[in-house]
Amino acid sequence: MNHDHYSDEYIAGILEDTKTIALVGASNKPERASFRVLNYLLEKGYKVYPINPGQAGNEIAGATVYASLADLPEPVDMVDVFRNSEAAGGTIDEAITLPTPPKAIWLQLEVINEEAAKRAEAKGIKMVMDRCPKIEIPRLASVSAH
Repeated sequence: MNHDHYSDEYIAGILEDTKTIALVGASNKPERASFRVLNYLLEKGYKVYPINPGQAGNEIAGATVYASLADLPEPVDMVDVFRNSEAAGGTIDEAITLPTPPKAIWLQLEVINEEAAKRAEAKGIKMVMDRCPKIEIPRLASVSAH
């Protein structure tokens, strides 16, 4: 797949099929993008599980924080990754080896790992890189309103 361009239908399909999200690299600091995106996704009605080993057992925005994807209490539809491009590869590998892998893995702005994306896609998992759902959700809403 060409990860330099995604159709609106592809992005919208992932967002519509997603009900539960694991947000890897969640922060409890309001100035961090991961904190703002987690709150936004909760406001939009998604069930979000923050993942941050240093915060495990605490809460961020009222959601219990887990140390790893393997610790989640249920399978998730999407893994949203706030890690650098190199670290994202390990997160993708962890996600694709879960007993019930996610339907989609989403890498945040400026996070790109082509090799790991190929590994996920080979398992039938949809990949998005270098995008943010907090930007895409309102953008797609304005596109569909026209």
